[in-house]
Amino acid sequence: MKLPPLLVVDDEKNMRLSLETVLRAEDYDVRLADSAEAALKLIGDEEVFMIITDARLGGMSGYEFLKEAAKRKPGLPILMMTAYATPKLAVEAIKNGAIDYLGKPFDPDELLHAVARCAERHQLLAENAALKARAGESYRLEHIIGEAPKVRELRQLIQTVAPTDATVLILGESGTGKELIAGAIHTLSRRTGQAYIRLNCAAIPETLLESELFGYERGAFTGAHRTKRGYVEEADGGTLFLDEIGDMSRPLQAKLLRFLEDGSFTRVGGTQELKVNVRLIAATNRNIVEAIRKGEFREDLFHRLNVMQFRPPPLRERSGDILLLAGHFLRQFSFRLAKNITTINEPARAALVAHSWPGNVRELRNVVERAVILETTVEVTPASLPDFEVESRLREGRGTGDWQRPVAADEPGISLSEALVRFERELILSAIERHHGDLDRTAGELKLSRSTLRYRMSRLDLPVDGAVDEGPP
Repeated sequence: MKLPPLLVVDDEKNMRLSLETVLRAEDYDVRLADSAEAALKLIGDEEVFMIITDARLGGMSGYEFLKEAAKRKPGLPILMMTAYATPKLAVEAIKNGAIDYLGKPFDPDELLHAVARCAERHQLLAENAALKARAGESYRLEHIIGEAPKVRELRQLIQTVAPTDATVLILGESGTGKELIAGAIHTLSRRTGQAYIRLNCAAIPETLLESELFGYERGAFTGAHRTKRGYVEEADGGTLFLDEIGDMSRPLQAKLLRFLEDGSFTRVGGTQELKVNVRLIAATNRNIVEAIRKGEFREDLFHRLNVMQFRPPPLRERSGDILLLAGHFLRQFSFRLAKNITTINEPARAALVAHSWPGNVRELRNVVERAVILETTVEVTPASLPDFEVESRLREGRGTGDWQRPVAADEPGISLSEALVRFERELILSAIERHHGDLDRTAGELKLSRSTLRYRMSRLDLPVDGAVDEGPP
């Protein structure tokens, strides 16, 4: 988080420039003012994280400036400097709101230490404000939409596990709602009023992940100009959600295992052992058993995390929820984009149901958002949906309208996607032949609606010319 500048107020030019040199060498952004009046104008126009001011200034004195600045910017740290330091003046400065009091000449390290404390204070206040804003985000059980038995069981398990402090491991494919489950568990827990911190382990370089997770001490590495608290400290008293934990390096896995034992840890570059009270929820889309077999994930860490396990089902295993979810997203995006789109027409519904959804609910959400953006009518039509055919099969130069039997689906080297397409094509062709081209009877045998059958035939380049199709398209 980038710091705002700090303000130096002194009527002596050489002192202003000297302070600026010392502070800029530590990467602080500095603003200069030669009078209290100029400083008051500057803080009215620009945010600063602290003020360093001399006690004696031309015009308004440093003490008067201190009182006025405290009125205009309550809580803004102000450091007072003077060449005439006495205990009485120090007490007066502190009473008027100064955070510290330095006598001239002073040791630059003493000044930098005071500035670093103010910088850390500003960072913590900003981070706490961000945490409160994030904690206000809505994660409710009702947001886990679906009527499939596995989804109902999932909601029931969340209600059972959430009130406890049990560690949770969520295993599932990308886009199945792992983050939604984690947020619902926190919302229904006894920690709901505390911080809920999320960290995507795959989004942060391995070299930085440890310092982000556990924090670091000043001087721990190049660029560590001040002590920084990590995510585990920010989450103290609340919940920490580690997404994509399967991408964490083994050395860091060992440190996380130790942290899970009793909540103790050490900042990078530090020696003091710290301790927090955090509930941990972890998630991964990796095959965790395979990762353990390959030595990429510690088995002891898996057992420590796997106190309560959640496995959200992929969308292909809950196809009955596809239209339910699509309707939900349609209402959501129609409202956000100020569109009057209320329904999905039958051909578009058939296209949605027929797709295999490798990206799961996230892919469906994106497809509906795209449709709402592109649609110019009052209902979603196939024209506003993406070409699912590109994702579901390889054409391999086949011509359209080819009714010939495909080659065997189990030939060497064939991909799973192509094998499935060939099997589906063969199944539909056989059914059509048995019913002499009657699409109603064919759809009945395959337990599909007629519009879904027509869509699948179109996707497989099977023409309906010559087929008996008595109903509306």
